[in-house]
Amino acid sequence: MSFPPANPLVNDPPAWLVEGAPHLWLPYTQMQTTPMALPVVKTDGVRLTLADGRELIDGTSSWWTAAHGYNHPHIRAAVTAQLERMPHVMLGGLAHEQACRLATRLSDLLPGDLGHVFFSESGSVSVEIAMKIAVQYWINKGGSDRKKGGRTRFVAFKGGYHGDTLATMSVCDPDEGMHTLFKGAIAEQLIAELPTDEEKTAALDAFLAANAHQVAAVITEPLVQGAGGMRFHDEATLRRLRALCDKHGLLLILDEIFTGFARTGAMFACEAAGIVPDIVTLSKALTGGTMALAATIARAPVFEAFLGEEGGRALMHGPTYTGNALACAAANASLDLFEREPRIAQVTAIAAQLSRELEPARNIEGVKDVRVKGAIGVIELERMGDLNRIKQRFVEEGVFIRPFGNIVYTTPPLVIEADDLTRLTRAMLKITAETAAA
Repeated sequence: MSFPPANPLVNDPPAWLVEGAPHLWLPYTQMQTTPMALPVVKTDGVRLTLADGRELIDGTSSWWTAAHGYNHPHIRAAVTAQLERMPHVMLGGLAHEQACRLATRLSDLLPGDLGHVFFSESGSVSVEIAMKIAVQYWINKGGSDRKKGGRTRFVAFKGGYHGDTLATMSVCDPDEGMHTLFKGAIAEQLIAELPTDEEKTAALDAFLAANAHQVAAVITEPLVQGAGGMRFHDEATLRRLRALCDKHGLLLILDEIFTGFARTGAMFACEAAGIVPDIVTLSKALTGGTMALAATIARAPVFEAFLGEEGGRALMHGPTYTGNALACAAANASLDLFEREPRIAQVTAIAAQLSRELEPARNIEGVKDVRVKGAIGVIELERMGDLNRIKQRFVEEGVFIRPFGNIVYTTPPLVIEADDLTRLTRAMLKITAETAAA
């Protein structure tokens, strides 16, 4: 049998797609039933160009990465210049300027004493590293907890998502998330409710009091639980978490892979809440959607627990391409743009427009909720129809939007113009109405 099936929206597919599609295993995709992927041949600004010449406005920023739009000349020039000098050199006993500059700049941007940066290639791996750091932190600290079996477990939250690797799957929502299939094959963590009100705060307080002796860290996505359903919470929730971790002597990990770099309205969600996590993870928009790069960044007391004589206290982790020079050059150029161009103001304008233009969806029968935070706009339905057909309808409307679960959402590039954003929101309203009526 040939996989995947033909796509009625792909006109005269190019030879490379016809030949390659049966061999290309796509993410989050049932390859037997999902139509052939759309052949993209060029990107520019907020647009994807298909092989047949059609252009789509990208409403997802390629999974939330292309903050500055595609093919930004400043990032492209930085990567080109770095490629001519040195595409990569291992960080085992060596160092290079781009990694040093980027580590310094991230340390300066982040609040408090988050000043020790470990680079990797993906968001999931950066969270794995954060978890590994948290466990080894307590091992290095020693003491009675180690004699009792160690602080090796994590407190995570319902609705959360932190990645697809084995350790990160264990801190995702175990019942409603995409990894329920693996229950029993991955470590069982402690899953709680976010402290969004006084009752839930008291419950989490009691839960931590009973379990702190076995907990390495508490981990959450600040302000927005992304792939778990674009669920929002407020800054006060994060402040309660910080206070509870301090009370019970626990490390706090904030996964800012989605929320970092202005997506929610501040440069970092922890900054908006006025708190400093013990460890933070960054990826996605770090390079402006150009190169694979992630960072795990720790506060001084965490880093200092790894210092000592040669040997056992060191963090024994080292991705082959850690601190890749090309990716670090792209990230430094991306940070230039955050400094030089009005991204925060653009997010404020996007948020206002999304709030205004998505509000009519509340009047559509079958719509459960409409919500906006920063450059994130969400329409939540009571039920979702045929996802493949819904995705095709968006393409027919000239936009690329990828609904999942029971939500239709947009996370456009932060540079999107008002007219293009209106095309996205109109398509969302139109197809939501069609879906609800089906």
